[in-house]
This record gives sequence, C-alpha cells and structure tokens, in this order.
Amino acid sequence: MFKFDIAPFVPYKNREVLERVRKMSGKDLEKHPNPNFRIKVVFNPGGIWIADMFARIKQSDERDEKLVMIVPNPAPAVYQTVGSLINMHKVNCRNVHIFTMDEWADQDGNIATPEYERGFSYSAIKYLWGSIDESLRMPLEQVHYPTTANIKSYSGMITDCGNGGADIVYSGPGWAGHIAFVDPLTPEFGTDDIDEFLEMGARVVTLNPMTIMQNSLHGCFGCSGDIANVPPKAASIGPADVKRARHRIEMHDLATMGSFSSWQRMISRLVLHGEVTPLVPSSILQLMDVDVFVSETIAKPIEFMETVGY
Repeated sequence: MFKFDIAPFVPYKNREVLERVRKMSGKDLEKHPNPNFRIKVVFNPGGIWIADMFARIKQSDERDEKLVMIVPNPAPAVYQTVGSLINMHKVNCRNVHIFTMDEWADQDGNIATPEYERGFSYSAIKYLWGSIDESLRMPLEQVHYPTTANIKSYSGMITDCGNGGADIVYSGPGWAGHIAFVDPLTPEFGTDDIDEFLEMGARVVTLNPMTIMQNSLHGCFGCSGDIANVPPKAASIGPADVKRARHRIEMHDLATMGSFSSWQRMISRLVLHGEVTPLVPSSILQLMDVDVFVSETIAKPIEFMETVGY
C-alpha cells in the first residue's frame, strides 16, 4: 500500500475518524447520540431555510415581537425569495434585526465596507433588505454588520439586541469546517480547549488557506479558482454567539455550480459525526440543540471514481 502523511495545512488529521466518517452516507447520517442534534437528509435544504425565515418574520409582525437573526452571505437567491414572499403577503418587518455573520478584511484587519461588491454586508443590504418593499422593510439601521469600529463589541451588540442572544442562527460549514469565519488553526481562535473555544466572541481572523480556496470557487469571485482575489482576513462572529442563540439551523447543501462535485461532502460528515474540536469549528453544534438539513447530493457516498477526471 502507498502511504503518506496528511499535508501540514490540513487542520484535522485523525485517520481513524476520517476513515469512519468517510464511509457514512444516506440515512445513516441521520443517526446521532445527541437527541437534540437532529439531522435530516432532504431534497432541498434551501427551501426549508426560506420557509423558516419567512415564517419567523411573519410571526414577528403578527405578534409585534422583536426578531434577531444571524444570517450567512452571500445568499441572493434565498434572500430575494424571502423578500418576494414578504411583499406578496404584506408582512411588516419593523421588528426584525439582521446581524450578518462575517465580512472580509484586509491584511491589516481593516474590514470591508458595504460598498465592496464582493462583500457580505453589500450582499445582505442589496438582496435581503433591498428586495423588500420600502413600506415593509426594516429600517436600514436594523441591518447590522461587522465594521472596523464595532468588531470588538459585535458579540455584545447581538447579545444586547437579542436580550441574551439571537433568536436564530442560520449556518453551513466551510471546507475547513468553519462556522461563519471561525476557522481552524488560526491564531485569533487558537485554543485546544473546547470550553474556552465556546466562550470566544467576534473578532478579525486570519483565514485558513482552505477557506481562501473555497471562496475562490464562489460566484462573487468568478467561480474560477482566483485565489489571489480573495482577501486574507475576515471579521467573524464567535462560537459564543452561536452558543447563546435560542435556535440554530444548519444546512449542508453546497455543490460546485449545482453539480455532483462538492468540497462540502467530506467536511459535512466530519462536522456531524467526527470529534468535537476547534480543529473542526462547526463540530461544536453537536453539543447543542440544532436542526441540520443535509441535501441528498451531499449525502451520497464518497466513492473511488476511477474513470472520472476533473
């Protein structure tokens, strides 16, 4: 047998665990020892996200109650659909507060402003806030995002606005296992102690190389592997913001331009059924009350495809 050491930049290297989760697929992914960590393999996780988000916003209007949501970006298809539903049903968003999970930063930690077209605050304002009719949308001041000025207090802003934490966090794992931009093997989130990790709040983080590679395949960077065009750092919420939330929905459904090819298929298994460790940041969700929706495509077996090239 040909044997090799796992490349140094790969965060998680326990071969026994990797081999075990690599063999999992289909409905077997739904079985987990934490009964509150509910995993479902479904056709379209994105549809569930849209329905849940709209239902919560509608309920906040009907009950005249504040709703605090932590949301990922970019997700223009999801947010424009949510906006269309809000407009169709004349739902008033006056009580809704949006906190974006993260934002790009330069090498010195300066955080991108909403004018940066590849940025997440730009996307949230344009495709979520901007898709809602002016008479129904929340004030722009209720769309919150990390800035150079507020990053040190961003977790406190979420906690204060949500009376202890957000009502809902929507998330999905990155190639390196991140949640938001809580990346592994970064000095800013550098601890082996899971309890300490869970108490860490928002900050600027040095991105793992895998995160830069992943984002070079996304639409805002041309889906072309243009790694030199992806910023080296980012602002991010922390594990504590996820822990303090009252509800959490995790979605595993990202593929390369809708094809079978996906950088998320293996990390999904490691997040759901591997060790709970800062080396796989999204694995902290295994300790919490979470609804996880895995697409049927992501749940398909990981197989040796001898006749497939690239």
